[in-house]
Amino acid sequence: MDNQVYTFTLNLDWKLIEFISQIDRFNASWTSIERREGQSLKQLKSIATVGSVGASTRIEGSRMSDEEVYVLLKAMDITKLEDRDSQEVVGYFETMDIISESYPDVEISESRLKNLHNILMKYSKKDDWHKGDYKQHGNAVEANYPDGTKKIIFQTTEAGFPTQDAMRGLIDWYINDDKTHPLVKSALFVYEFGSIHPFQDGNGRLSRLLSTLLLLKHGYKWIQYVSFEHEIENRKSEYYRFLRSCQAQRPNENVGEWIIFFLDALKNIQEQLMKKIEVSSFEAQSSPREKAIITFIGNNPGCKSGEIAKKLGIPGHTIKRILPDLIKNNLIEKYGAGPGTNYSTL
Repeated sequence: MDNQVYTFTLNLDWKLIEFISQIDRFNASWTSIERREGQSLKQLKSIATVGSVGASTRIEGSRMSDEEVYVLLKAMDITKLEDRDSQEVVGYFETMDIISESYPDVEISESRLKNLHNILMKYSKKDDWHKGDYKQHGNAVEANYPDGTKKIIFQTTEAGFPTQDAMRGLIDWYINDDKTHPLVKSALFVYEFGSIHPFQDGNGRLSRLLSTLLLLKHGYKWIQYVSFEHEIENRKSEYYRFLRSCQAQRPNENVGEWIIFFLDALKNIQEQLMKKIEVSSFEAQSSPREKAIITFIGNNPGCKSGEIAKKLGIPGHTIKRILPDLIKNNLIEKYGAGPGTNYSTL
């Protein structure tokens, strides 16, 4: 069944309904999970933050790994941000931090979105001329690939009055629509924001930050403990394909494919979050030997049981007794068989 929401056509089918139901069931149980796992969630949030910053900037062409992002943020010196990758990483981190700490007070308005954009771009001197203001020139949406090549996805809203009118219309709809499900509203807002591409640069990064902001404001607080951006990075080809497929129909396009992708990504990271919580809970109850083995395997993926025993000074028969329990509890994975058997963390 097709429905009109804002300027879009949306298929209300069983797949969409099931995704919404699954995500909301998890959300309903989150308060009790958060209360039970409070301590372990602090570490998960820190890991998710680094993953989100790294992934979202890499989608736009950054070459920094999560490890490099972690090192940069840990010893952050804003007076030494000379390369563009570092500038984008710190800008993204600070914008994300503001959203995480102050989301109840971050209203959905033109002035607030411009302010978030200003923070996102503030360390990049090349962006001084346009940060915090709507675009002055046309800008197409491009996909950036690891080999440095770019591909135009679609043409965006024209600069000037067309962009101003489109943003006012989008925000007015979002504020006044009290019928559309919050998950669908969030997905549609992010999609239309990206389609308008209101700023000269930084639209992709800001759209992913807005995804988190909108979900937090609608009560999906678990989103800050897992990386939505990492999921998008891992499914980058799908991400661009569904955007391109829907946006090729503009105006009044059918956005069903995009909504399903957005919700499927959320469902996947919910599952990842639960696995991480289970792992954290088990680790908290693990013996010193078990923790040492997990840490060693994490730092040495592909290692074998004999290597683990030798490096940690633990008898081989003890290692072989502990490893199956760690596999059973989803703390490590086993690869190969016989003499070639090796282990890595999930």
